[in-house]
Amino acid sequence: MSTRLNWLRAGVLGANDGIISTAGLVVGVAGATTSRPAILAAGVAGLLAGALSMAAGEYVSVSSQRDSEKAALDLERRELVESPDEELEELTGLLVARGLSGDVAREAAEQLTERDALRAHARVELGINPDELANPWHAALASLVAFTVGALLPLLAIVLPGPGRRVPVTVGGVLVALTLCGVLSARLGGAPAGRAVLRNVAGGALAMAVTYAVGTWLGQRP
Repeated sequence: MSTRLNWLRAGVLGANDGIISTAGLVVGVAGATTSRPAILAAGVAGLLAGALSMAAGEYVSVSSQRDSEKAALDLERRELVESPDEELEELTGLLVARGLSGDVAREAAEQLTERDALRAHARVELGINPDELANPWHAALASLVAFTVGALLPLLAIVLPGPGRRVPVTVGGVLVALTLCGVLSARLGGAPAGRAVLRNVAGGALAMAVTYAVGTWLGQRP
């Protein structure tokens, strides 16, 4: 359940990044030109670059995490073979630290060790579930899809309306989407929604205001 929530939270954050970064890009270009092909080209390029960058970054990050988890499990496996008594004492101490009495902790440690010593140490000592090691390919694909879904909203909002309505429609749609993302991420994290929504909307509005101002300034230059 916790793993599923983590993935869902990561998906919401990825979509949020796609919304803000693409909105800032296309609004900035729209400030410089009314050419739909130019805006579309910039938006698609930004979507692809952002999605692939997110996927690559997530792949590298999760691969490093997985390598660290596997190395820790390998070390624990070796220690269980070389010094099982010391490992049993260590597990007992960890259970005592979690609130069990000495006798109960010892009995629990012995039963856990008999059932699956590596799994017991992985969960109690390392905080790792050996059956749920992070998959870098899944993480990369999830980030790519989440970013793409988020980026499509401002991209479609900027190219579908006429020149006079592009920026207002995009800004309105993006702010609504960021509000929803803020509410969802706050609920997933068990935090107050108001503060999360305010941060999200303020950040997105600032990004669009800055890029639009810069795009407008550059578009007026000879």
